[in-house]
Amino acid sequence: MVSPVITGYYRYTDIFFEWHQALPEADRSPLRASLAQDAFGIDGAELFLGTLQNFETRLLFSSAQVEYLRYWLHAMGLTENLISLPYSDCLLTESSLRHVSPVTFKTKDELKGALKQIEKNNKRLKGADPMLKTRREIFERVRTLWAEKVGVWCALDFEAWDRDHTMLTEFGWSFVRWIDGQQVEEQGHLIVKEYRHYTNTFVQNNREHFSFGDSELVNRATFRTRIQNLVADLQKYGPLFLIFHDNNQDIKYLKSPAVNADLPNLNFLLPDAKPDSGVFVLDTSDLFAALEGEGGHNRRSLERVCRHLQVPTSFLHNAGNDAHYTLLAIKEMASGDPLDMQREKRWPNRTGNTAHPTAPQTGAGVKVKFEPWEEDSDYSDMEGVGPVIDKTKPEEQVAA
Repeated sequence: MVSPVITGYYRYTDIFFEWHQALPEADRSPLRASLAQDAFGIDGAELFLGTLQNFETRLLFSSAQVEYLRYWLHAMGLTENLISLPYSDCLLTESSLRHVSPVTFKTKDELKGALKQIEKNNKRLKGADPMLKTRREIFERVRTLWAEKVGVWCALDFEAWDRDHTMLTEFGWSFVRWIDGQQVEEQGHLIVKEYRHYTNTFVQNNREHFSFGDSELVNRATFRTRIQNLVADLQKYGPLFLIFHDNNQDIKYLKSPAVNADLPNLNFLLPDAKPDSGVFVLDTSDLFAALEGEGGHNRRSLERVCRHLQVPTSFLHNAGNDAHYTLLAIKEMASGDPLDMQREKRWPNRTGNTAHPTAPQTGAGVKVKFEPWEEDSDYSDMEGVGPVIDKTKPEEQVAA
């Protein structure tokens, strides 16, 4: 009877520091030389970043890489026989891991830096808020699904009259899908004719300033039909990922009598594997909270998220613009490095016990410490050290 082949991952530290010690003396040097951190190819070294069930992160080799290394050493005549595999207790199967994603290191210094950062982050996340842990897991699943280039990723936004939220005045969408591996994008903006002259009291009136095409003026019946058709048509291309910024109100609008979109089975949990169909809800406010290390209920505005991601904005509170900036924000995060590496590249040395770097970091958290001028577009250098802001421009037009 043939035993089933079990695949999975090995901890980097087990392979690099422990594996050779269990081998005969003659096989140790060839293995150690092949694993040397100087042995980087032209395209660097691909490893894997895995999240354990306790939410700690580990750098990993795949079992396929380990198998290949054994056969390569023997084929090159560097070992007399195939060297034995690491002991079975080292193997992490898929059930041992919440998430795994590939990561490439160009140089040995990048790899060394990542190992140190992973160790720091694991200490800082001790006792972290469960909500933060969940957000971090969702962030990595989004990255994996985005890399698969599967389905349609569509950002939606509504605007309503601020004196009566049953009066929907605008709708905007911006989506991306893939044909033969190439991105295809579309965006649009609808204005409801019957409410065109209703002006807001508390929210900016930017419905006439769509920046990514021509707005369409439609009556309420057409407005309803167009949105229903859009949502139905996009589901023909596989899984549909509906993207919102703080989704609660927009989903209410989708289900309201003014729209009545056919969405009986919205999924708020992402699947572990690539789906073939289904409608899934993503929220850029949650994803950014994961990136900045926020575990509470504080949600950043779209303007603030885009500024921190260095996505320039103009004429926010136009539904078409807001949808497009929401899509750009998720693309920035989903197409980037794994969460902790991405955060560190964007805002280096801004987490943990930054006031006392030599103090213990266990439980210090991974919340990014932003400077005042990064948080407030109206912050002036007269109030502290920071960039001078031209206050003659609307807030939304100030580039990040």
